[in-house]
Amino acid sequence: MGYKLKYKILLITGWGGGSELLKPLHDGLEQKGYIVERINIFNALDHEILQQHVELAVKFDVIVGWSLGGQLATILVDHIQQQYAEQKTLITLASNPCFVAQADWTTAMPVETFMQFKQSFEQDAITTLKRFGLLVCQGASSAKKDFLAMQKLIRPQPIALLRDGLQLLEKLNLVGLCENYQGRKLHVFAEHDALVPYQVAQNIQNLAAKNLSVISIEGASHGFPCFMVEKTVQVIEDFIQMTV
Repeated sequence: MGYKLKYKILLITGWGGGSELLKPLHDGLEQKGYIVERINIFNALDHEILQQHVELAVKFDVIVGWSLGGQLATILVDHIQQQYAEQKTLITLASNPCFVAQADWTTAMPVETFMQFKQSFEQDAITTLKRFGLLVCQGASSAKKDFLAMQKLIRPQPIALLRDGLQLLEKLNLVGLCENYQGRKLHVFAEHDALVPYQVAQNIQNLAAKNLSVISIEGASHGFPCFMVEKTVQVIEDFIQMTV
């Protein structure tokens, strides 16, 4: 058990619900002996805010992010590599390096669908967030139960932060970073994800990236880090132990 205590894990949540959504995962990792800190999404397009998070993240060994949090984790490990010449272990959970389809990465949400979602958010944020929550749970056989469990963990988020998050989801294209980051990285995908096309797993495997592992979880929805906690802890622990 002793060696695990050396490993400090930074968990970054996804868009829309706050960092409490990853509390069960946080607790599960702590029970395994890891030191864990959990943070919300942040506006990585703001240089000052990004730098504050880089300075926080450099203190950790493993950076884990779910959905948009996975994109933010990818940005952080890249900046840490540039600024500190250190390579952190990167783990992304149900995260597309480019969430909205672009010319060089078409396996993503169609632009029209995203724009409709964004417009709907501006018109009625509460209803749109509920619809988003249903998509997070959709695909798993336990979707209804998962949605009810998620409602208990969701915390109201500042509208400005949610807007920032939508802008990140729309603009970020981190395919190049995924391909070029030299550190160890694991990308975990869900078989029945309603927000990140399952084909992304294959696309990432096709990249000419070093130190890359890709895992798919059967029967899982986008929300597997919240609802399949034991499985997610096991996947993270197995990957970390490969480095020991």
